[in-house]
Amino acid sequence: MCLAIPAKIIALDTSNDRATVTVDNVQVEVSLALVDDVVIGDYVLVHVGYALNKIDQDEALKTIALFAEAGLSWAS
Repeated sequence: MCLAIPAKIIALDTSNDRATVTVDNVQVEVSLALVDDVVIGDYVLVHVGYALNKIDQDEALKTIALFAEAGLSWAS
C-alpha cells in the first residue's frame, strides 16, 4: 500500500523543476517532474519525494483534518 500526503507549495525552483512544500509544519523539497502548472499556494499529493498531482484545496484540507483526527502527525 502507498500513501500520498497532501502538501502546500510554499516555494518554487523552476530552474530545477522542484518545490518546497509543507504539511503539519514540516517542510521538504519535492520534484515537480510529474505535474504541470503549479504555483505557490497550490496543494499537491506527495509520495517518496515527488508531487504526483495537483489537488483541490478543500480536498487537501479535509484529508489533512482526517489525518489529524486519526492521530497522525509528521511534526516531531
